[in-house]
Amino acid sequence: MIEDPIPPVSEQTPDPRDPAAKVREFPTTSGVYLMKDAGGNVIYVGKAKNLRGRASSYFSKEALNDARIRDWMPLVKDVDFIETTDAIQAVFTEARMIKDLRPKFNKDLKDDKTFPYLQIRTREEFPRVEITRKPRRKGVRLYGPFTSTKPLRIAMDVLQRLLQFRTCSLDIKTGEDRWKWFRPCLLHSIRRCTAPCNLRVSREDYRAQIKKLIFILEGKTAKLVRRMEREMIAASEELNFEKARRIRDEIAAIQKLDMRGDASKDVQPEVFPIDPKKGLIGLKKVLGLANTPRTIEGMDIAHLSGQDTVASLVSFLDGVPFKPGYRRFKIKSVEGVDDFASMREVVTRRFRRLRDEDEVFPDILLIDGGKGQLNAAIDAFQTLGITPPCLISLAKQEEEIFRPGAEESIKLSKHSAALRLLQYVRDESHRFAQHYHHMLRRKRFTED
Repeated sequence: MIEDPIPPVSEQTPDPRDPAAKVREFPTTSGVYLMKDAGGNVIYVGKAKNLRGRASSYFSKEALNDARIRDWMPLVKDVDFIETTDAIQAVFTEARMIKDLRPKFNKDLKDDKTFPYLQIRTREEFPRVEITRKPRRKGVRLYGPFTSTKPLRIAMDVLQRLLQFRTCSLDIKTGEDRWKWFRPCLLHSIRRCTAPCNLRVSREDYRAQIKKLIFILEGKTAKLVRRMEREMIAASEELNFEKARRIRDEIAAIQKLDMRGDASKDVQPEVFPIDPKKGLIGLKKVLGLANTPRTIEGMDIAHLSGQDTVASLVSFLDGVPFKPGYRRFKIKSVEGVDDFASMREVVTRRFRRLRDEDEVFPDILLIDGGKGQLNAAIDAFQTLGITPPCLISLAKQEEEIFRPGAEESIKLSKHSAALRLLQYVRDESHRFAQHYHHMLRRKRFTED
């Protein structure tokens, strides 16, 4: 009997455990990739506009000669990814993962350095404009966080030449006589500031300058860019190539003003620390509770294309994470992608056990999602015949709080301590669910 010949290496099915083979199955969307060693430890985290293309480049022939990675790439035995909505979110997700996981071969972003913001102090008579890593919570119009400082500074330089707003730290008030005799700085002499410090511009006219700045920061840059492009072409025709290059770089910086996150959603914990006590008191008031809550549990669902669907439960005590109370659930009764059914299962399993073992319920149960996820949790309690604790859900799109039986959602100020505490619980449950999900995927690939 003649045996079939062994197919050439190029025709053999790639080993699904081989990271070089895995990356070829990555999506072409933006996200973050995680390089892991034989023990499953994340040793490097990177971001990408195209996950498949970027992660695959690490396993190319050219990468063998790249001094930045050739020493540690032999340690990579697995690779994973997290998709993001866009490239900007990939930047912030990468930073968060590096700060949390502290991978051995990531040199940047391990410290406490944060992404910059642009803030306009709107409550001042003559609002100052500042680039800062420590923004104020109130009395400002806040933009960012921005993905990079350098283009932000270039853009602000261009806009200050155009609109002549102030960037100094003076506390200017029209009722004080001293400003009548104050000597303006050099910026006024070179027409970069209208000198409100010497009352050379009225409050109304200066605020008109700030309104124009806000107009541009909120996306109305097309007219300005067209004007700059004409200036660049004129400089080039006059053979003033240095000026043309400068204007080109300034146009690029103006266009990168959109490369920023949302100050109300992309919260950096290092920038805006949460006051747990204030948050709990706020929740008592907002949710109409008889007593200030002490225990909060948060639940989230994670999956990838219907595989390895898992749920997480995180526990907070007095407004801070209580790690011994964290739990993981592998969804057993649901096939395919069905977040509602998955939420129904995990709520059922969690509270059936608490009931049967006569354990105390949390003061608040927070479900990650909108009305659909909340209704799934309500169904679980009704099936069990259990009166639920204070049950709410938090929808990320508009940060709305939903409650059973209430048609209208609760919308809190983005600066509310109560909302920020709920966001902390929600984000922690999401992170914990993703972590467990990736553990299962790694285990499945290893077993295959």
